[in-house]
Amino acid sequence: MSSYARVAFLPDTFHEINGVAHTSRHLEAFARRRQIPFFSVHPGPEESCVVDGNVTVMQLKRGPARIELDANLDYDPVLFRYAHQVLRALRKFKPDVIHLTGPGDMGTLGYYLCLRLRIPLVISWHTSLHEYAGRRLQHLLRFAGDGFSRNLGNAAEFASLQILRFFYSRADMVMAPNQELIDLTRKLTGRPVFLMQRGVDTHLFSAAKRTRTNAGKFRIGYVGRLTAEKNVRFLAEIGNALTSLGLTQFEFVIVGEGSEANWLRDHVPNATFTGVLRGEELARAYAGMDVFAFPSSTDTFGNVILEALASSVPCVVTDGGGPKFLVEQDVTGHVASSPSDFIDAIAALMNNPARRASMQAASRAYALRQSWDAVFEDVFRAYATCLPQRAGLRQSALTAPPTAVR
Repeated sequence: MSSYARVAFLPDTFHEINGVAHTSRHLEAFARRRQIPFFSVHPGPEESCVVDGNVTVMQLKRGPARIELDANLDYDPVLFRYAHQVLRALRKFKPDVIHLTGPGDMGTLGYYLCLRLRIPLVISWHTSLHEYAGRRLQHLLRFAGDGFSRNLGNAAEFASLQILRFFYSRADMVMAPNQELIDLTRKLTGRPVFLMQRGVDTHLFSAAKRTRTNAGKFRIGYVGRLTAEKNVRFLAEIGNALTSLGLTQFEFVIVGEGSEANWLRDHVPNATFTGVLRGEELARAYAGMDVFAFPSSTDTFGNVILEALASSVPCVVTDGGGPKFLVEQDVTGHVASSPSDFIDAIAALMNNPARRASMQAASRAYALRQSWDAVFEDVFRAYATCLPQRAGLRQSALTAPPTAVR
C-alpha cells in the first residue's frame, strides 16, 4: 500500500502559460518521480486517456461553446458532457481525495464528481479572481470617470468574492499560497487551510544562461501577462521617471502577451517585446536582466519572482499580494510601499553596481532553497489530514506536519 494518498487532480488549466498550469504540471511530474498513484484530468487539445505507470492522464477537449476568459484560459459551459466518462474512470482508479484548483469548468465538474464518489474535497486557491474581476471592469469603464468605474469595480469584486466563498466553503480542506490568503480563506470559509507554495527549477533558471556583457544598458525586465490587473502600465511610468532623473542608459525587456501589449508598445520607452517565451529562451531572457520589475498587486504568489531570483536577478515588487513574501527587503530586492518608492528602488540599483552584485548572489542563494519536491511533500502531508483512517500511516512515512491554519 502506498504511503501517499491516491489523488484525482482536476485543474482548470494545464498546458497554458500561467501559474496554475505551471504548478499543475509540476505536481503531475512529482507524482511520476515518487511513483504515486495519481489521476490527472485536465483540458487538452484532444480527448484522450493514457495510463503511464502510476499516473493516468485524461484530457478533455473543450468544445465550440467555450468562452475565452483570458488570452490563455477558456471556459466550456457544457463540459459536463464528460461527467459519466470521467466518473467511470475514477471509480476504477479509486481515489482517496479530489483536488481542484478553482471554480472554472473543470472545478465545477470535479465538485460534482466528488459528490458522486463521496470522498474528501481539496481546493487550492491560486488566483485572486475577485480582484481580477474588479480591476478589469474598472479598466474597461475608465472612460466613464474614476468614481463610477471604481464603484462598479468594487461591486464586481465583492460579488466575485461571494461566489468564491460559496465554492471554497464546499471543500474539506483549502490550500493557499501565502499568509494573507490563508487568513482570508479561513475567515471566508471556516475550513482548515494549509500553505501551498511553489518551487523553481534552478537548473533551467540560472545566471549561467546570461549571454550579454555588463557593459550595456541597464536592463529592466518583466515577465507575465500584459493585462490590466497586472498593473503593467506602470512600466511606462518607471521609464519616464528614470528619464526625468537623467538616468537614460536603460532598456526594458518585456516578455508576454495580453490586451495591454499595444498600449505598452506605444508608451514604454526603450522597450523590446519578445512575446511569450518558454524553456531555454525564457531562461536566457531572465539571465540577461539587471532587475526584475513586477508592479502587480493582485498575484497570489508570483512564480516569475522565483524564476528571476534563481537567475540571480534582484526583484522590485509592490507591497500588495503574494510576491512581497518572496523578496527579502534590501537583500534579494525591494518591496515598494508606493509608486515613487518602486521607482526610487530601481534608480538605486542602477546607480549602485556593488549593491546590485550583492543582491544577485543573495537572490540565487534564496532560490536554491525553494524546491518543488519540498512543496509537494507538504501537499501530500496535507492530503493525509483529510483521511483520518489512513492519516497515521502517512504521517509516519512523511515526517513533519504540514503548515496549517484552522
